[in-house]
Amino acid sequence: MEAWVPLFKIFLNSPTPETEASLWLQQSSSSSSSVPDHHNLFSLFTRQTHDQQLIHKQSRILSFLCFEHRRFCKRDLSMLARTLLTETEENDFWVKRAARNLLDKVSDSNYQWISGLSLDSGKERVGEEFGSIPDFLKDAASSANELFLPWLPLSHDTLSSRELFAGYESPDLLSQVGEDADDSSKDVAEEMEIDLVMVAPLDEEIQTMTASLKERIMTFESSSKTVELANEIRRLSLESKADPFVILGLLAPWKADDETASILIFHLSNGREEEEIAWPSQVLCSIMLPKMLVLEEPASRVLVIAMVEYCKLYQRAAECALLFPLVMKRSGINNHMCDVITRIVKESLHPAHVSAFCRKLLCGQEVEKRSIILPCHQCLVSSQLVWTESLFNLFQNVLNHNVQLTQDSVDQLVLLIIDLAPSFSKSLKFGNFLLCFITRCSLLLKSRKPLLVEAVAKTHTLVTKSILSKLASF
Repeated sequence: MEAWVPLFKIFLNSPTPETEASLWLQQSSSSSSSVPDHHNLFSLFTRQTHDQQLIHKQSRILSFLCFEHRRFCKRDLSMLARTLLTETEENDFWVKRAARNLLDKVSDSNYQWISGLSLDSGKERVGEEFGSIPDFLKDAASSANELFLPWLPLSHDTLSSRELFAGYESPDLLSQVGEDADDSSKDVAEEMEIDLVMVAPLDEEIQTMTASLKERIMTFESSSKTVELANEIRRLSLESKADPFVILGLLAPWKADDETASILIFHLSNGREEEEIAWPSQVLCSIMLPKMLVLEEPASRVLVIAMVEYCKLYQRAAECALLFPLVMKRSGINNHMCDVITRIVKESLHPAHVSAFCRKLLCGQEVEKRSIILPCHQCLVSSQLVWTESLFNLFQNVLNHNVQLTQDSVDQLVLLIIDLAPSFSKSLKFGNFLLCFITRCSLLLKSRKPLLVEAVAKTHTLVTKSILSKLASF
């Protein structure tokens, strides 16, 4: 267990524990001939759950395990998360949320893995499988003379053979595999995504009720009347056989004034955190998202407060039904949108959640960035980030909120900076973002110093010398 003590000292003493812990784990894995036993780590962590020194650090430790989950055994992570959720009732809100996020990250989508466990040696077998490499790679490593890649024990002939790819006839086997992977991702997206296609027509009675409710949405009478209206919309959407998205699309609740919208959004949902993600997401993307996508002036105070409180209660819905589609706006976000997103990031989401969101935004596959959005608004959202000065300002605000970016997020930002530096060479906002990025992520940027120096040299702003001076200190 002594091998893991430095890791716990990092979480106890470091102001940026996630970053330093990731670096320590990476160095430990690469420099040691034998990686420390993960079972000892989880045993030590479980023993420490009542240690008052570590209570306030638990959520960060769990966030670190969530980021680095591929380096650990899924079964051990799952057991740790379940233990914290079920056996330690005194854990605070953020610890439980971090444990729940970890459990979501490592949980299997089905129970096929159970059939592979032996009643007599289940734990040992799982551990062996986690620490081993596939048999076909072991065989290839002993027989391959000329390797295709230094870290992949397959020869050129094996890599292009029919045997490796289960007998595909295509002359371009690698492209065939890539196409199959794309098809698989599309299947996953279709399973995850709420059906956005309006398939079944509404019967006459529902159409009449919808028309009546739409008229009432556009006319604010009193708060009590609006609450009654929200209850009627909720019943119609969830208790009828019609698709709720179809009904919300016809009602057009985003056209209501800000005061009406702020009342509707809370009373359409039941106010319970454990409510399924689908309905809160539909409510958010049909009321608040359309208002934000066309925002050209500062958002009203009542609207911002309503969004902040709603996103605090439904954080997963906030990510997929507001933040993702808004940040991915086809024409790019403006300063007013940046201000709203910054408020939500600072007041509604945990820094670990924001870090995970940034990783998905910068490095995630398309399936990870799918948004929940009404069909009539899809034309306003792009599949690619559009970099504007306001988006740089948003990332600067995120970093100033003590959000620890992951290594892959940092690396992706470095590549973007290299590409964008000539286009934003005279932008002070771009320069301020660069200075903030280099200051906040210095531990992860030391090996990228030459690339950054070259990129910064292409800028001509008031902070260019300060940035170069900071890089020189690395």
